Amino acid sequence: MDELFNQAPTLHRTAADVITADELRAKMASGRPLRIKYGVDVTAPFLHIGHAVNLWAMRELQHAGHKVVLLIGDFTTRIGDPTGRSATRPVIPAEQIERDADEFVTQASRVLLTDPAVLEVRRNSEWWTPMRLESFLGLLSEVTHARLIQRDMFAARIADGAQIRMHELLYPILQGYDSCALDSDLTIVGTDQLFNELMGRLLAERLGGTPQVVVTTEVTPGIDGRAKQSKSLGNYIALSDSPRDMFGKAMKLPDHLVMIYLRHYTTVPLAEIDRLDSAVTAGVLNPMEAKRLLGRSLVERYYSAADADREQEWFATVFSGRTVPADVPAIYVADPNATLLELLRHCLPEASGTELRRLIGDGSVRLDGQRKLTNPDQRHPVSSGEVIRVGKRRWFRLVFGG
Repeated sequence: MDELFNQAPTLHRTAADVITADELRAKMASGRPLRIKYGVDVTAPFLHIGHAVNLWAMRELQHAGHKVVLLIGDFTTRIGDPTGRSATRPVIPAEQIERDADEFVTQASRVLLTDPAVLEVRRNSEWWTPMRLESFLGLLSEVTHARLIQRDMFAARIADGAQIRMHELLYPILQGYDSCALDSDLTIVGTDQLFNELMGRLLAERLGGTPQVVVTTEVTPGIDGRAKQSKSLGNYIALSDSPRDMFGKAMKLPDHLVMIYLRHYTTVPLAEIDRLDSAVTAGVLNPMEAKRLLGRSLVERYYSAADADREQEWFATVFSGRTVPADVPAIYVADPNATLLELLRHCLPEASGTELRRLIGDGSVRLDGQRKLTNPDQRHPVSSGEVIRVGKRRWFRLVFGG
C-alpha cells in the first residue's frame, strides 16, 4: 500500500480496503503502467463530489504514468445496477443513454487528465452487443446461483418476499466481465461496488486471466446526513454546480458531517482537520468556520481561489448582512397584474408547475426578503424594481413593461 499511497496520496484520506495488497505490490513493482478501470452507467448525466473522490486518486496515478480507462456502460445502463435498490430500476431509452454518455466524459474530464497517453474512453457495448448467446452461456456457467444471492440487496429482497428479475441477478456478471474485457489491473470504487468488482476477479481467474486489484473507498452520507449522494434524492454537490451553489450547499451541511467532508472532498491537511475537529468539540470554534473552509476549499478545487474569495464574500454579505446581493438578475415581465405562479415561471422557466407550487406552498417565496407569498393564483401588488426571493440563494428583480 505504501507505493500506492506515494503515487496517490489522496487515498490516505479515503481508502477502506485493498484486495489484495500483495497483488498490488507485485503489479506496481513490475514497472509497467497499470490499466485502471473507472466504470459508470449512464443513469443520469451528472457526477458529484462523491464520484470525484476516486477520480482525484486516479488523476494522481495518471501523473505517475498509469492509464485510466473510463468505461461508459452504455449496454449495462439498459439493465440498471441494482446496488442499494429495493426495487427494479426503470429502463432508460437508448437515445437518452447516447445523449448522456458524452456529458459523463465531459464532467469526468474536469478532474482526469485527457492526454490519450493516460486516458482511454471505452463503451461496454463494444463486446456485449456482438457476443453470441453460446459465449454468454459459457460465461454464466462460471458463476453459481449461491454466489450471486449472497449480495446484500438480493438477500434483503428475498427476505422481504420481493422479486428479483433475472437481468438484475446477472448484472454483477456483466460488470465483472467488463474488467476482463479491458484487462483491468486495478479499480478504485466505493465500498458499495465491492461485490461487482470481486466478480471481475472471479471471472479473470476462471477465464485464465490475471485478477484486477480492487481498492475500496469509504462512502459518505449525502448533504442531508442520510443516504449517500444521489441525484434522485437531491442530496449531492455536483461537479457541474456553480461556485455559488457549491459554497451554499457546503454551508447547509449538518455539523457532524463537516469534518468528514473536509477529509474526503478537499486537500486541507489532515492535521488541520484534526485541529478544527478538536476545537469544535471543545466549543471554542463555531462549526460555521469549518463550513466556510469547506465551501472555500470545494470552490477553489473545482474553480479557482478567486471564485472562492468571491463566494465567501457574497455569502457573508447576503446571509450575515441580510442584504440583497448586487448582482440580482433582472426579469422582464409584460403584465404587472400577473399571478405569483406566472411571475415565478418567468424567474424559473426550467421548473415545472408542480415544483413552483411546491416552492410557494413551502413558504420559500418572499417579496423583498420580508413578505411571504403563499397563494400561487393571487395577483400581488408588485412594483417594478422589487425583488422576489426564492429559497435562500435565488433573487430576481422584477421589471415590468419589458
